[in-house]
Parts: sequence; C-alpha cells; structure tokens
Amino acid sequence: MAEFTMELNDEQKEVRDWLHGFAADVIRPAAAEWDEREETPWPVIQEAAKVGIYSLDFYAQQYFDPTGLGIPMAMEELFWGDAGIALSIVGTGLAAVGVLANGTEEQIGTWIPQMYGDANDVKVAAFCSSEPDAGSDVASMRTRAVYDEAKDEWVLNGTKTWATNGGIANVHVVVAVVDAELGSKGHASFIVPPNTPGLSQGQKFKKHGIRASHTAEVVLENVRIPGSCLLGGKEKLDERLARARERAKAGGERVKNAAMATFEASRPAVGAMAVGTARAAYEVALDYAKTREQFGRPIIDNQGVAFQLADMRTSIDAARLLVWRASWMAVNGKPFTAAEGSMSKLFASETAKKVTAQAIQILGGNGYTREYPVERMHRDAAIYTIFEGTSEVQRLVIARTLSGMPIR
Repeated sequence: MAEFTMELNDEQKEVRDWLHGFAADVIRPAAAEWDEREETPWPVIQEAAKVGIYSLDFYAQQYFDPTGLGIPMAMEELFWGDAGIALSIVGTGLAAVGVLANGTEEQIGTWIPQMYGDANDVKVAAFCSSEPDAGSDVASMRTRAVYDEAKDEWVLNGTKTWATNGGIANVHVVVAVVDAELGSKGHASFIVPPNTPGLSQGQKFKKHGIRASHTAEVVLENVRIPGSCLLGGKEKLDERLARARERAKAGGERVKNAAMATFEASRPAVGAMAVGTARAAYEVALDYAKTREQFGRPIIDNQGVAFQLADMRTSIDAARLLVWRASWMAVNGKPFTAAEGSMSKLFASETAKKVTAQAIQILGGNGYTREYPVERMHRDAAIYTIFEGTSEVQRLVIARTLSGMPIR
C-alpha cells in the first residue's frame, strides 16, 4: 500500500506537464469554437489519441497508479484546458469504470478496447443510468432487462437520458432492472455491443455549459444482447439477488447496486474536474487583477479583490486535498467510512461554482462577455453540482454515513 502523499513524484510531474502542455496548446485554442458549435470535437479527440492521451493504456496507467493521484492529476489538467472538450475526451472513462467495477476479466479485456478504438479510428463509449423519471432516485428506474433462457439472451426495453456520448457511442453500458421487487438492489449492468438493433439516439440536449460534450437520450426497444453481455455474469447476479432477497426478508440494509458502484469509484475524479475548472478561472482572474488598472493602480491593490483571490485559492487547494485523499483511499482499498468520496465531490463542485462566479465579478463587465473565458467556465461549472450525484445527494450520503440513520 502506497503512503498518502501531497507531493507528486518525478514521473507524475512529467505526465502532469505533458497534459498541461496539451491542454494549453490544443484544448484551449479550440474551446470557444466547439462551445459555440455544440458538437463533439472529433479532431481534438483524435489529436489526443495520436499523442496517447485518449487510449486504454494511458487511463490504465493512471487508474492503477498506487498513489491514487494519477486520475485526479490528469482530470485537473485536462479540465483546466476546457471542461466541454475535456469531457468529450474522458467521457468514455465512466463507461470503462462501469465495466471495471462490475465486469469479469474477460469482459474487461473484450469491451474496454472497443470503447476507445485507435488513433486512426477513434471510438467513444456511453454509460447509461439516468432516466426521465429516475435521476437521483435510482430506485424508480424503469428500464427492464428480461432473460430469455432458451436463447441465452437479455432483452432490454426503456429510455435513458443525460447520457454522455449517448447514441454516438460504439459501446453502451446500460443499467437496467432485473428484479423490480428489490428496488435499487435489483439492478444490473449490461454491455450493448456496436450496431445492436433496437438501440437508437433520442433527443440531443442543448445545454447551458459543457456544450462540446454530446449529451442525449438513448432509446432501447427490444434490444437483444447475448447472455455474456451481463457484466459479472449470471451466476454472480443470481447470488447477489438471492442475498438481497434474504436481507429484505430479514429487514437488512442495502446491497450496493451496479450504478452506485460506478459512481462511488468516479466521484473523486469528478471532484478533480471541478478543481481544474476552478483553477483555470482563478488564474484568469489573478492575471487580470494584476494588470487591470482603476484609479491609477492595479485592482489587486484593493482588499476587496485581493481577499477574494485569497479565498479562491484557499478553497481550490482544500478541494484538491479532499480529492487526493479520496483517490488514495479508493486505490488502496480504504473504505469511505465518512463518505470521503462524496465529501470530495461536494466540496470541489461547490468550489468550482463559487470561484468561477467570483472570477466574473473580478473581471466586471469583461467577465460577463465571451471575449474572456470565465463566462464559459462559469457555465461549465454548474454541471459539477448536478451530474453523478447532485450536491444534495452528496450531503445525504455523507449525513447517512456519519449518523447511521436513514435520513431522507
């Protein structure tokens, strides 16, 4: 087990600087254009694939970094460049985490490479959990998966929403209900292979922020997939459902479901994304405050501005430390006994919203225009308190963990 550290080693610093250079030289110059176009930035993703950033090997190296700092360090640098483009580059990772968290070794080896493709033929993947009537309330999920024993196939029906890369993905990972009586305990995750009949893209959403990232509904109409596409396999699912039924009879507590296993693993990474956006806005505001003059002196000479910047930097550093702690704990098998994963996402998400708003205020009228990037950063930051568990849900998780009570 690696010791927790607040210092990157030489190899990590080299990777960080490499990512920062890509973010500065490739992502940032393209950010405004793709935000306006509201389209997937395929050329940028391809550039990331060519240099090795968008690849299974790169994410595996960061994911298995024994310090736990590989993924959050990478997320922070890419999202420092631009949140929308960065999410297009890393969005496949959520589906990959879903397979890593729930799949067998054979499934991991088969499907994750197909999620990325290669530099000459870039692919993306989608993780499909939320539904029109089931976002934070995963127990209300309606998408059903029914096993056809005669053909050893699963039949999926339902509609998913808010799916990053939904409909344009090569591989979709879909969470569906297999036993409605068990509520959220009766869910399972499935791989929908490329070109499977019955899967289609529904509405593509026009969003407030992260507009370079494709977000859409995914419609499943009698989608038939092989039995081998059930993540973890049917024997494991049957055993888990049997345990859940026994606990339900005995009045026992919850069993972790497939979607929650994915979100628990990814929350610190989302926190790192928020840190990257907050840091970017802070740096713009700091540079502006040092060069913008009012009444014959730089505005940073005024306590009202300087103190804001001090608070911004303090919050960013505190958020990063929470993210790093949770990431280290996750990689080293330390349980989140105080909901440390949710703490990291909650604090970092709220920090990003606050810091980007403060950056606009420091830039004044200029900050409100699209001539400066903080306006876009503020729009982008709004998503962090919403996706992969709202701030309210994070507080609920933390409160329940600390109290041991079924707080509602």
